[in-house]
Amino acid sequence: MPGFTLPKNARVPGTKIASLAAAVVAVPLILTGCTDNTKAPDTAGGAIDVVSSNSECKVSATSVPSGNLTFSVKNEGTEVTEFYLLAADGLRILGEVENIGPGLSRNLVVTAPAGTYTTACKPGMEGDGIRAALEVTPSGNQRPADADFQHLLDTATTQYASYVKDQGEQLLTGTEQFAAAFAAGDAATARGLYAATRQHWERIEPVAESFGDLDPQLDAREADLEPGQEWTGWHRAEKDLFPPAGYTALTAAERSAIADRMVADTKDLVERTRTLEISADMLGNGAKELLDEVATGKATGEEEIWSHTDLWDFQANVDGARIAFENLKPALQQKDAALAASLDEKFAALQAELATHAQGAAFTSYDKLTPEQVQRLASLVDALGEPLSRLTAAVVL
Repeated sequence: MPGFTLPKNARVPGTKIASLAAAVVAVPLILTGCTDNTKAPDTAGGAIDVVSSNSECKVSATSVPSGNLTFSVKNEGTEVTEFYLLAADGLRILGEVENIGPGLSRNLVVTAPAGTYTTACKPGMEGDGIRAALEVTPSGNQRPADADFQHLLDTATTQYASYVKDQGEQLLTGTEQFAAAFAAGDAATARGLYAATRQHWERIEPVAESFGDLDPQLDAREADLEPGQEWTGWHRAEKDLFPPAGYTALTAAERSAIADRMVADTKDLVERTRTLEISADMLGNGAKELLDEVATGKATGEEEIWSHTDLWDFQANVDGARIAFENLKPALQQKDAALAASLDEKFAALQAELATHAQGAAFTSYDKLTPEQVQRLASLVDALGEPLSRLTAAVVL
């Protein structure tokens, strides 16, 4: 199966700049068990009932004691649904049950320490779901983390595979909305969807780049094109939506063709990720690749050269790297606790600097940053890159 190595015909990393999404919430999350059982083991407070419908996700508790948690999920809607337990940031997936048909029930069993979590039902298995906060309070009888190292690695890859699937599904939903607006000539709506939708791509970019044909079709910049190569994808649409001086706009037929191709290629990407086999070294290497993309070229502003939405991409790359690290963190703490602590510290420092450029739900246009601000970001990326380069060897060798 394809790994995270950049294929021969994919774009060389380091020519994009990146994005600013959800803030990091540091919660010591360890998932020691994630199973889909027909008969769940007892938990301290009994099962947490979840009722999913087409428009609601009713969770019977907003606060539960730590330890083994059993979610009993019933689908009372008319569409197939999924249920997720996520970290507080809403990105990292701790466990999921999927393909719950109308009228059916399934269980999700996890072991969770005290902290803040997010629950989500996803009717129709589309979008980011119907979400709510869940507080897990200290119980005093929390089961210790599983000491079996291979089990920790297997859990990490399972969690990351769920994350890739979820981001792919959200990418497809967003791309369909963007493509519809773009094809219809609704430039204002398409511009509003552009950066936020691309974040789902940027978070899993090493996976996407492992498919050598799809990456250039969806993400090639004009400067990357080879002689005679057809230019399609996000950056082709970007130039039309944020046109430079002297630019000749696409015709309605040309916009429609670009939009249709983007949706078709994204559907292909989502289907391929469903069967992608992920290993622990792919998580570690993928995290480093994302940081390398930022460090070696994203600070130049070349990625989003017309829209200047580079900070959205920057944040998304950091999100993806952090999720991979946090999935591996329980295993890393057994092998090199000092490295795990260093990575926690440096991810937090970089996130704090990125947050200074947030403007509510949007982010500062990259061309408005001063050279000093760009240098501070670059220095923090460099500081994180060195310990992150040691992650794979620490958990695999």
